[in-house]
Amino acid sequence: MPPAPLKLVPPAPPPPPEMRLEMAQRRPKATPDAGGIARRRFAVTVAKRVLPVVAVILLSVVAFWPELSHDGAAARLAFRRGIRQPENGELTQAHYNGVDDHGRPYTVTARSAKQSTSDRVDMVAPVGDITLENGNWMRGEGQKGVYISSTGQLDLDGNVVLYRDDGITLQTDTATIDVKSGAATTADKVHVEGPFGTLDAQGFTITDHGGVVQFTGPARLHLNGSHK
Repeated sequence: MPPAPLKLVPPAPPPPPEMRLEMAQRRPKATPDAGGIARRRFAVTVAKRVLPVVAVILLSVVAFWPELSHDGAAARLAFRRGIRQPENGELTQAHYNGVDDHGRPYTVTARSAKQSTSDRVDMVAPVGDITLENGNWMRGEGQKGVYISSTGQLDLDGNVVLYRDDGITLQTDTATIDVKSGAATTADKVHVEGPFGTLDAQGFTITDHGGVVQFTGPARLHLNGSHK
């Protein structure tokens, strides 16, 4: 007896959307346990307290963003230069670097500095450090001064002291230092102390990158006595 032919039964059509919604609403919902209820209450309490604070912070940032952005840029600039920026356009702990005609480095620093023109910087407590011809160094400082950046000229005024690393110290009222050429000069009275003794003169001139020192007279020299 031949087998009965197979009949393909098409799948039942999906229920309409209204019936699906009704079936979903009839499904039993899981009842949360005590721990779940406690966690939900805690989350609601935290949201009620934290969200108002966050809203206030966001409103404050939006209101003061221009000022914060400006102050942040100034702070980054001051940090990069290693200086503090007070009022009136002055810079504190100003620092200038350069090289002379022979590639030797020199530096000019000051407690505070203010650029009065594009080429002139007025300084308080300026200090100039220069590398000399033989690799030694010379340092000049004063109570105030003027630095001309284009020429490397540093004019010192008030209790000017020049040091050399060979032990010579020169004291005068004013002095002009060419930090690019390692030269210095003054027409004021100068008192010199060093390993040789002391010298008082009417002025001095340092040339040849510190290799030659000339004093103008009249001068008075006191040599240290020799000890055997």
